Amino acid sequence: MPVPITDEERKSPLYKYFEMEMAKPSPEHYEKANTFLDPARAHRAPDLNRLFDDGYMYGEIGYTQFEDGTAMLANLVDMPGVTPEMFDWWFAWHGLEPLRYKIWCHDEHHAAISRNPEKNRDTSLSMKERYWDTIHDVRESMTPDGPVLDIKIHFRNPADIGFDPEKLKDFKGTIVCSGDEHAPTIMVHFVRPTERGSELRTRFWMGWGVRDGKPAKVIPDGVKIPLEGVKELLMHNVKEFTNLAAILPQVYAEFKDKF
Repeated sequence: MPVPITDEERKSPLYKYFEMEMAKPSPEHYEKANTFLDPARAHRAPDLNRLFDDGYMYGEIGYTQFEDGTAMLANLVDMPGVTPEMFDWWFAWHGLEPLRYKIWCHDEHHAAISRNPEKNRDTSLSMKERYWDTIHDVRESMTPDGPVLDIKIHFRNPADIGFDPEKLKDFKGTIVCSGDEHAPTIMVHFVRPTERGSELRTRFWMGWGVRDGKPAKVIPDGVKIPLEGVKELLMHNVKEFTNLAAILPQVYAEFKDKF
């Protein structure tokens, strides 16, 4: 069942995207996402620069738990017709009114509101710079009937969480990421161009934060991240980014200059 919508939102030109049937991930995608990855081979937070390597690594879709109690999820979404520039625009743009977040995943997204709207609208900045070092207050659930969670996302410059500045200079894609010394999660959306558009490689490292500009374990020894929540987040990620891939080219074409 879709999230609540206001009478004012129904009058918005965005409302047609809310009414659209959401694009559905394939059963095979969900099946892969339900894979428990070998922790000895899975991608670890200190090795986040491996995402720059050509090709693919083990465990592009799935989840795992490491021996230290931390956990990781990975997802891979093809985004035909989506450019890295569109992806940057989306993260600068969607936190400026709740309906923008609702059209992304109308079953589970209630609102995402930027604490820094003046920066998001600052035309002297690049699209990346408009969301770097901003905070979104997010309300969403992981399932349509699940509890609504209040989440704070602190978007960062990739160089400030451990990505190699030299590799970033030559990278033709984009990296939307969050992580600091306060929250025990590092989020990475690594977008690289393809012949058809882009592909999104997502990582969440739970139990990890950022200290002194690089990933650091932040949960105490002996603590384990509950895997049920990791799996729910991964299934939600599969769902929301499949739909974003479907709507973003059209939304961008219509609203790219409307902040």
